[in-house]
Amino acid sequence: MTAEPGARASGATEEEAARAPGGRWVGALSLANLGVWVGWFGPLQLLLARQAEHFTPAHKASTLALVTGVGAAVSMVANPVFGALSDRTTARVGRRIPWVVAGGAGGVAGLLVLAWAPNVAVMTAGWCLVQLALNASFAALTAAVPDQVPYQRRGLVGGWLGVSQVGGILVGTALVTAAGGLTAGYLACAAFSLLATLPYIAMRRDSPLLPAEQPPFVWREFLARFWMDPRRHPDFGWAWLTRFLMNLSYSISTMYLLYYLTDAVHYEGDADTGVLILTALDAVTLLGTVVIGGIWSDRTGRRKVFVVWSGLVISAATLLLAVWQTWTGAVVASLVLGVGYGVYTSVDFALLTDVLPSAADHGRDLGVINIANALPQVLAPAVAAPIVTHLGGYGTLYALAGVIGLAGSGLVGRIRSVR
Repeated sequence: MTAEPGARASGATEEEAARAPGGRWVGALSLANLGVWVGWFGPLQLLLARQAEHFTPAHKASTLALVTGVGAAVSMVANPVFGALSDRTTARVGRRIPWVVAGGAGGVAGLLVLAWAPNVAVMTAGWCLVQLALNASFAALTAAVPDQVPYQRRGLVGGWLGVSQVGGILVGTALVTAAGGLTAGYLACAAFSLLATLPYIAMRRDSPLLPAEQPPFVWREFLARFWMDPRRHPDFGWAWLTRFLMNLSYSISTMYLLYYLTDAVHYEGDADTGVLILTALDAVTLLGTVVIGGIWSDRTGRRKVFVVWSGLVISAATLLLAVWQTWTGAVVASLVLGVGYGVYTSVDFALLTDVLPSAADHGRDLGVINIANALPQVLAPAVAAPIVTHLGGYGTLYALAGVIGLAGSGLVGRIRSVR
């Protein structure tokens, strides 16, 4: 892609503006996205860690690494595959909605398996089902944005999706804390995740594909299309690498937060409540910047400068966790992290939609991008577990997260087609 974003924005037609979705659709999309993130982060923030501790108290970090790593590997494959399948779907209601429905139902089933898992093996299977199903929903929901939203409004919509992401983390953590137990926590997340998708499904706004327009399905061609040659699409490649590094930094920072409070900070109160407090503080500053950052980026037509500076702020927060291992330090780091991640979430999503190679394959392309979200969840436990156990502990772990974040924010400058 070589067109300047500013040109695309100024060249938007009246027809595009007329068919752009309104606030009700954006709200329903954001609520459905919130349900997906509750289904993911209710378990990730607290439940999986507590379950690992329940099954294997002496090896809780390794068990958590195993379960989340296998689940993230499933996510890494599921997201692009379901995205590509949604590109080819010819249902009467549209290409994306059937996958939102199927993914929501499967996610609930996986959470129910986790609620009554008797051992680590069933726990792992349940989490893999959650990742498989909710990635079908997530791939369809994110692909709906470039389908429906013109360029000059994607920063705004990306901002609201960022609100739903951090809201999912906060709501998931709050539901689990209020439920007061593993089974009740999983049931609460399942109910919320399911109900949150209903308004979006009921609106039935989707981009249909006529059967006559569907290309013939050939397995070899289908699989080959997942390879995006970075020599042909260099901006797409740099955007992928940037997101991968930033998400690796974030995954390393958040996956062991519960253990960080108990083992490094020696938090005196209930650690679950401590995680909820930190998540809420992060959400306060994130919500203050996520939509504003997206709107500001839309109005200026610039993306990269916002991503660079937000990456620097995120890295500063992880370095605070490394050197200031107290409750006060964790509070300050959470506030700083929210500022950076709010801007990053909205603007980076808009930047990614600006460099998609094919208008006909939004689901596939965003699915490939979302590998950069899932792969860090596979690598983060493999990186974090030996560092926490043998190579310096949490100080080294969070210092490494900061360095990785700095590298990610610097590489965004290699993207040429975005201002």
